[in-house]
Amino acid sequence: KQGQYSHNLIMEKGLEFVRENKDKPFFLYYSVTLPHANNEYGRETGDGMQVPDYGVYAKKDWPNPQKGHAAMIALLDSDFGRLTKLLDDLGIADNTIIFFTSDNGPHREGGADPDFFDSNGPLRGIKRDLYDGGIRVPMIVRWPGKVKPGSVSDFVWAFWDFAPTAAEIAGTSMPGEIDGQSIVPTLLGKDQREHEYLYWEFHERAFKQGVRFGEWKGVRNDLDKPIEIYHVTEDLGEEKNLAEEKPDLVEKVKGWFESARTESEHWPVKKG
Repeated sequence: KQGQYSHNLIMEKGLEFVRENKDKPFFLYYSVTLPHANNEYGRETGDGMQVPDYGVYAKKDWPNPQKGHAAMIALLDSDFGRLTKLLDDLGIADNTIIFFTSDNGPHREGGADPDFFDSNGPLRGIKRDLYDGGIRVPMIVRWPGKVKPGSVSDFVWAFWDFAPTAAEIAGTSMPGEIDGQSIVPTLLGKDQREHEYLYWEFHERAFKQGVRFGEWKGVRNDLDKPIEIYHVTEDLGEEKNLAEEKPDLVEKVKGWFESARTESEHWPVKKG
């Protein structure tokens, strides 16, 4: 219904789903819209980070988009608390696993300023970049009795690992060949097989490619741009391009850029 805040609608439906399925196994993909630029109404108002209430940030001496950004995160935090409280109230919290993550780094749409809150810290790039600032996000997992509260892992994994992870937790298997692998061993604090590499590509504005392998990262920002090489465990901000010093790694990355993808008429390779 026009005039309602999308996050609130999604939140209520999510809670309703949990209530309706509390007595049987369920899977809820709760895809929240916060924090995000409201790309439709924001074009009319000029304030692309609209939120129903700035709350405690209303009197801050900040630009409105930054007030909205902070208020969105506060609302998300509060509503996530509503979800976990519901699980407690229904008596199913100890038998429910929660994965909490994001799909990309910060953005500039809607007047948002990634530097205002130092959203990326030392990482380079933002949304739509294949530097770590665009694709590196945390994954927080709550698994009562299995994942020790406060434990931290630096294991590198990607969204395509979620399906086989969920399948193993559910006691089933994935059909056919897939790119992902279960990271249940990592969640349980056990030894984990690492990916040979993780590959990304992005088609908006330019054809960008990125690959992470071990301690290294390769990036190409368009078909006619050179491959860049970064030792990301030593160079978190991807500031020192080692391509000239590591020609063997350039060739390895070039091979993955060609072999890791499948041609598709829907995602044609073209220069930006």
